[in-house]
Amino acid sequence: MSETKLFFRYPPNVRTLDLATLVSLYRSRGEPYMVPAGEHISCAVTGNLLRQSKRWFGLHYSQKAWDKMLTTGSEGYPLTETELNVLGLIYNPPVSRVDKEFIGQHAGLVSQLVFLIYNDLRQFGFLEEANDGSVSLSRRGEIALDGVCRRLYESSFSPDYLIYHKLNAR
Repeated sequence: MSETKLFFRYPPNVRTLDLATLVSLYRSRGEPYMVPAGEHISCAVTGNLLRQSKRWFGLHYSQKAWDKMLTTGSEGYPLTETELNVLGLIYNPPVSRVDKEFIGQHAGLVSQLVFLIYNDLRQFGFLEEANDGSVSLSRRGEIALDGVCRRLYESSFSPDYLIYHKLNAR
């Protein structure tokens, strides 16, 4: 698999998780995990057995594989199609007022998880909120959006990449 085709994905059945589990898995992503004696895990990319890994929603990665999956411009933040949707809805709003609630409903995942992602993107400095509640991408956010678009679609951003447009084009 080419390096550009390696990227983080939320599990397709993430909606089946209870909120506490969802928050726990999200908050522990990327943390180093030491494999207990007698247990064996392997890297989701290489298949090699690991003694230490980084976790992503139940999958384990070697540090080298993890680093390869990080997107240019992400500043270490693991970007997925959901982050592309959050950043893209803000960068190219499909309606006159895009707020946190709109993003939660149209980013393609459980809204509670989208709110965690939104808050992390804001804390990472990818989003800027104005006093009136409006939100925009910072320069760092624009770079991250470009990076994740190039990783997923091998081109710069297009509104056609957004789940909102894919669902409303039907």
